[in-house]
Amino acid sequence: MMPILGVLLPLLHLAHAASIISQSHSYPLNSRSITLGPQTDLVIANNFIAPDGFNRSSTLVGGMFPGPIIAAQKGDQFAINVVNQLTDDSMFQSTSVHWHGIFQNGTNYADGVAFVTQCPIAQNDSFLYTFEAQNQAGTYWYHSHYSTQYCDGLRGALIIYDPEDPLSYLYDVDDETTVITLADWYHTAAPVLNHFRTVTDDSTLINGLGRYRGGPNSELAVVNVEYGKRYRLRIIAMSCDPYFVFSIDNHNLTVIEADGVLTEPLLVDSLPILAGQRYSVVLNANQPADNYWIRALPNTVNATFSGGQNSAILRYHGAPVAEPTTNQTQSTIPLIEPNLHALINPGAPGIPEYGKADINLMMVVNKTNGFFYINDVAFQPPSVPVLLQILSGAQEATDLLPDGSVYVLEPNKVVELTMINGANFGPHPIHLHGHTFDVVQSTGYDSFNYVNPVRRDVVSIGVENQQMVIRWITDNSGPWFLHCHIDWHLKDGFAVVMAESPSETQKHIGRPPTAWINLCPIFDSLTPTQIGGVNSYQEAENIAIAAGDNLTTTLFPNTNSTLEDS
Repeated sequence: MMPILGVLLPLLHLAHAASIISQSHSYPLNSRSITLGPQTDLVIANNFIAPDGFNRSSTLVGGMFPGPIIAAQKGDQFAINVVNQLTDDSMFQSTSVHWHGIFQNGTNYADGVAFVTQCPIAQNDSFLYTFEAQNQAGTYWYHSHYSTQYCDGLRGALIIYDPEDPLSYLYDVDDETTVITLADWYHTAAPVLNHFRTVTDDSTLINGLGRYRGGPNSELAVVNVEYGKRYRLRIIAMSCDPYFVFSIDNHNLTVIEADGVLTEPLLVDSLPILAGQRYSVVLNANQPADNYWIRALPNTVNATFSGGQNSAILRYHGAPVAEPTTNQTQSTIPLIEPNLHALINPGAPGIPEYGKADINLMMVVNKTNGFFYINDVAFQPPSVPVLLQILSGAQEATDLLPDGSVYVLEPNKVVELTMINGANFGPHPIHLHGHTFDVVQSTGYDSFNYVNPVRRDVVSIGVENQQMVIRWITDNSGPWFLHCHIDWHLKDGFAVVMAESPSETQKHIGRPPTAWINLCPIFDSLTPTQIGGVNSYQEAENIAIAAGDNLTTTLFPNTNSTLEDS
């Protein structure tokens, strides 16, 4: 990707010199230790933070980045009241929250996808998301699913612990101190960046802290361990764009989970992790007591570990409070996706041959004039959420909007999806809501595996002319989003809706809460100023003129006025 803001960094940093803060005032290290239960309030508000030393207004949960960890036990009921107290009209002032990886079986209306399963929650309003995880346990996360809002900060970890985890014998410690979040961070607000064809982040934040090129020597996150103990690290890629290659100097890692699904233990020394993906790995603290670099190198231009960028610290008990001096070694056992195998009930559903599923879909991705197209259609959010259309009586694909982006699937069928990247961009992380799927062909590999493939909910379709093949069963009635988890690509049309058995959706989910029904008329009454992103086009135009770059028209969000008019 071309870093459109790269040439502007000195200009932006000078213009915001007062925003650069010293190390002694950096964002607190202990933010990730704040944990909420499954029945709680999430207050969404604007706050100024400086996680990499650059101070900016952000869209946050509880005033922090990442947001508080939501922790539950397997079988818990969730009742999460999202309260919208957003006030900064330079960013989006409506919101929605998606619980990434949670199936929402029977509660499709709680999936949190703006214009697919709900209208956004307006400023000064709230919505209570109630749902069960239905036997799910593992590493998940939550984030805004309204335009590119989560790029401004609304993202956090959601962990469901299993007291009877069959792999618990492999580790000694698994708590809030072993959750590791990887995120990209931007010094410019998302509504402004929405107008650019290409966007590059300013820094990588590990557990909410990082450094940027030319910035101050701000604090880095520290993961504390004791010699002789084994730690289950839950690694969550919360990025809006880049993928990371994660490693810890002088330590191997044993992968035991991918996207909420346990895997057969697999020893690696580095792992690529795409936006939306999660891994649990076991770290054996068996090295001399010292400080070791935790590394998360993004696939951005000129990414480096220089000066502590893209890094955090693994600190053994008894080691000095100092930055590591360890060196990165060549990876010899990197994670290769086809080497991952589901631990429980392995095997893809249906006849174990390519093209022999009940429903065989082929989707080709292309990009033209800044927009992404799946089978020649760019997704544009409808003014009426797809779920509301279904509940209002629309049943066939031809009846559902957006036209050409809704695929109606019959119930209890095996679906095999082949997705081909026909664009000169990638890799693209593809996420399917409402399900995990079996990856019967990983991108970049010719072989198929129907016997014991990895099962997950985000998978790469690779770079140009590569493909992946996945399978799942249509056992969860409702409209489910299938999209690229690079938020800038989703904004540019990279999505479709898989509408599973719409004729059964009303019976499957029952009557949605009255508060859900009221979301749309409230949102539809908002003025452009109340929607937010005020003056975003003018600010983007000023940046573009200074950079000599071109702006693009945006497809997201669906509002009563375009961003260009804001």
